[in-house]
Amino acid sequence: MTSPPAPPAGETRRPQPESLTDLFLSFTFLALQGFGGVLAVVQRELVERKRWMTREEFVEEWAVAQIMPGPNVVNLALMIGSRYFGLRGAVVALAGMLAAPMVVVLALALLHARFAGHPQLAGALRGMGAVAAGLITATGLKLFPAMRKHPLGMTSCLLFGAASFVGIAVLRLPLAWVLLGLGGLSCWFTWRALEPAR
Repeated sequence: MTSPPAPPAGETRRPQPESLTDLFLSFTFLALQGFGGVLAVVQRELVERKRWMTREEFVEEWAVAQIMPGPNVVNLALMIGSRYFGLRGAVVALAGMLAAPMVVVLALALLHARFAGHPQLAGALRGMGAVAAGLITATGLKLFPAMRKHPLGMTSCLLFGAASFVGIAVLRLPLAWVLLGLGGLSCWFTWRALEPAR
């Protein structure tokens, strides 16, 4: 059982996974709660309950996870596992995210194939979609205050957020274009804003 590296002398130890087993079980438990929208669960577990990350760190790392290929939460699990235990941590966090949910999804797929024709099931799935949208919106509002510490300031963050919404929801532009265009532009502006501090 591997423990994470000790903090430098004089630095207080912030909460972190105690071992690879703790990392695996934490991500397994997190993944099993993520029905319909894992963002809300990830933020609550990692920031509020376990305190492995601050809100600002979560916003930054979630942004990186979103622009990388693959599922956002899997990318985030890889980054967190790697931060504390290197390559082994990344693999263990990934296994925790995928092992138990894969069994649940396979079981649900078998049930869905058998009962797909029932109108009650279709209605239940539509209801779950509405709940997932609500969870994501609530989490976004909860993380909104973290934007105050962004180098571009709240107004610029709101403008980039509104432009992303218009591009994806209204103009129906491909997500890759919006990420490359607005994401690249916001990275450039942030880099310029941070330049005097270096």
